[in-house]
Amino acid sequence: MLTLASKLKKDDGGKTGRASGASDSTHRVSIRDRLLTKEVAELEANLPNEGYYQSGRFQFEIDVPEAYNMVPPKVRCLTRIWHPNITENGEICLSLLREHSIDGTGWAPTRTLKDVVWGLNSLFTDLLNFDDPLNIDAAEHHLRDKVRYSTNLGLFSSSH
Repeated sequence: MLTLASKLKKDDGGKTGRASGASDSTHRVSIRDRLLTKEVAELEANLPNEGYYQSGRFQFEIDVPEAYNMVPPKVRCLTRIWHPNITENGEICLSLLREHSIDGTGWAPTRTLKDVVWGLNSLFTDLLNFDDPLNIDAAEHHLRDKVRYSTNLGLFSSSH
């Protein structure tokens, strides 16, 4: 199993940077912080711009737990949005954010924040799911009237 320590050890040639006598929890936080810093530096700024939500700007809060990368980060959408996989309260349905997933696509220690960002982006393009929604009202609205759903997206986001 891949751990933070072994991933960083491999990346910087075997140096762990651990001071003798440092506690394991301090060491884990330090490795977590180093890994997060590295992952954030690798994130790409230009994401695809297509689909119903093109040109939209959405803010997300990503809470990275102490046990990262063994457990997934907690993610919430801060922008109020009319979306079948995001509730009006910001809860998100994205399988890779689940610690345990039936379909096998849940969180794994090999996943990174970049995977989370790409997964969130996919919710606005190819993973937009009207068949198994978290926000049932938004999905039913789409099924009833696709044209009105499309025109109401901007109104919903800009009025809230």
